[in-house]
Amino acid sequence: MKNLDNIDRTPKNRLSRETSPYLLQHQFNPVDWYPWGQEAFEKSQKINKPILLSVGYSSCHWCHVMAHESFENVQIARLMNDHFINIKVDREERPDVDSVYMTFTQALTGQGGWPMTIFLTPELKPFYAGTYYPPNDSHGRPGFPKLLNAISTAWNNDQENILDSANNITSQMQKTVQKKLPTASIPLTSTSLSDRFEIFRNSYDETNGGFGNSPKFPSPTNLEFLLTYGSHKKNQDDPKSATSMVLTTLKKMWSGGIYDHLAGGFSRYSVDEKWLIPHFEKMLYDNAQLAKLYTHAYQITEDIFYKEIATETIEYVLADLYDENGAFFASQDADSEGVEGKFFVWTNEELNEIFDVKESQIAKALYNIQKEGNFFDPHHPKLTGRSVLSRKYELETLALKLELTVKELNTKLSKIKKTLLEKRKKRVAPKIDDKILTSWNGLMLAAVAEAGRGFDNRFYIEVAEKNVTFFREYMWKNNRFFHTYKDNKASVDGLLEDYTFFTIGLIELYKATGNNKHLQWAKQIFEQTINLFHDDENGAFFDTPKDGENFVLRQKSITDSPTPSGNGSAAIVAIYLSRYFNKPEWETLAEEVINITLNNTQHVNYGVSTVLQSAEFLLAPRKEISITGGKSSRNDFERKLSKYFFPNVTIAVGDYNAYLPIENTLESTDIATAYVCSDFICQLPATSISEFTRQLDNLMGI
Repeated sequence: MKNLDNIDRTPKNRLSRETSPYLLQHQFNPVDWYPWGQEAFEKSQKINKPILLSVGYSSCHWCHVMAHESFENVQIARLMNDHFINIKVDREERPDVDSVYMTFTQALTGQGGWPMTIFLTPELKPFYAGTYYPPNDSHGRPGFPKLLNAISTAWNNDQENILDSANNITSQMQKTVQKKLPTASIPLTSTSLSDRFEIFRNSYDETNGGFGNSPKFPSPTNLEFLLTYGSHKKNQDDPKSATSMVLTTLKKMWSGGIYDHLAGGFSRYSVDEKWLIPHFEKMLYDNAQLAKLYTHAYQITEDIFYKEIATETIEYVLADLYDENGAFFASQDADSEGVEGKFFVWTNEELNEIFDVKESQIAKALYNIQKEGNFFDPHHPKLTGRSVLSRKYELETLALKLELTVKELNTKLSKIKKTLLEKRKKRVAPKIDDKILTSWNGLMLAAVAEAGRGFDNRFYIEVAEKNVTFFREYMWKNNRFFHTYKDNKASVDGLLEDYTFFTIGLIELYKATGNNKHLQWAKQIFEQTINLFHDDENGAFFDTPKDGENFVLRQKSITDSPTPSGNGSAAIVAIYLSRYFNKPEWETLAEEVINITLNNTQHVNYGVSTVLQSAEFLLAPRKEISITGGKSSRNDFERKLSKYFFPNVTIAVGDYNAYLPIENTLESTDIATAYVCSDFICQLPATSISEFTRQLDNLMGI
């Protein structure tokens, strides 16, 4: 595939004035692109042309394929320009637009994905939708030119029926997406969650970890729910217990090619059931959530393996997706030099050139490199014998096969890994999408704050503090969040996910530091979340603010995508802050979300795990832990607490001058004192680590 950065420089189109890296990739297309906005809408209405809406993102491999095959093709571009008003959207910059039209695409076709290709009336109502289209008929899909001609002909000859169809589709979808509190509430009981857990058990892949068949996505929200659900269960030795399924999945994911064994970090998904062959783009949202999961796995098991993978994942983000001002970038591309995965794969011959015979043998065995290779790209059939690195064997097993001690093999592994990484750094690296998104930064904020606390890593805490400072200064104006930041400009009104993800990050940073200003800002943000997004009439939260753009649908997301649902995250925030600030009415907001979700997803399997996490939080016995005293005297107590996985416990820390939100009647003293409480009834104050440990073990049921 041709490198998008080296195409012929035809005159720029309107996208040259945008800041999105994805839109800028299309600025030299011969297509007369418009960004999403009034100029395009008014032109469509004025000349009565339908709109061709194309949605993608910069690290999307198939978006690049369609761009090269169709949008750079002068003849196809002419068809598009003659018959349509063409709008290009970056789904990460405008998740509100993407969500509305993906809902239609999935309803009309039974599937979704990117690039998304959807045809709209001048009133922005959809009448035909799909995803990737090849330039010629292929794999059961019509060629893109044929589709363009067919839709243009239908629009010109049968416009009345198309408009009727679009109106009917929109009317039906508006009814479908309405989510109201049920007339009779479904009681929330432990059975509500055990039934959902059984769905996971029944679809669990005992051989490879994960759920279902190929393609396999990490789906961290599902894994996080299972860890939360399993945190108080007694059957941890069962290989299909909630905790065991997660721990096995995390090890299997790491062993496959979806994990970058040289620099750390996870790709978005694997095309096979073994986690072996990825689509190579690395997303901030995946790596943030997975770093947090591996941190939790370490807290549960004390197995250093999970800490190492969490750390390597965070270090990848800090190396490649981190801005010196404190914010995190969106993603790293799958392609380099126009070829998917070229930066990441290796051949047998390359290893023979890099290492001597013995080291080459060890390197190939370590990373499962075969002469025939394991990665084949149909767009570049001449590139053969290429392998994605994976780890087939445990170190102990491989040491026996190679007749080495584990210590000797570990030493060689470090040397081989370092050598390969240095060689790889000399290659042309995939592009970084350097836009900054509030929601995804909130996920990463939570990850580094939790890792900083769990690993006693002060640097990670400093990274989290710097991130908060950036967002307070540049992305929070007039008590409102912006969604995106690029080229020193904040833009797009913040969405529900921006407010809720970032609030969770602030709560985690408060737990890690005891700095009450983080919790106070979290409270301020949530009050504005209620004001802007809550549906006072029917319950739960809209994805877009009440004074935002008027879309043909205004949705309430309860299902997770690769990221948590906005409503599920809002419910978790509501429970935490209701308990920190003694506001039971906020817990009622979480109950609304849970009730609506259970009512709307009785026959859905595992797409609502973030809401299920909030339900588990509500069902769990109320527990609180407070540590007070001077910062230096608190350190050992906080360090001890960080070794435990307490997903449903309200944790408050602070010095003797601090207002301790969960219990302001506790005695203040310079001496570090810990209080372990159930429903605000506390055990005797613990002033020694041994006593605190005993109380924590008792709380865990150990």
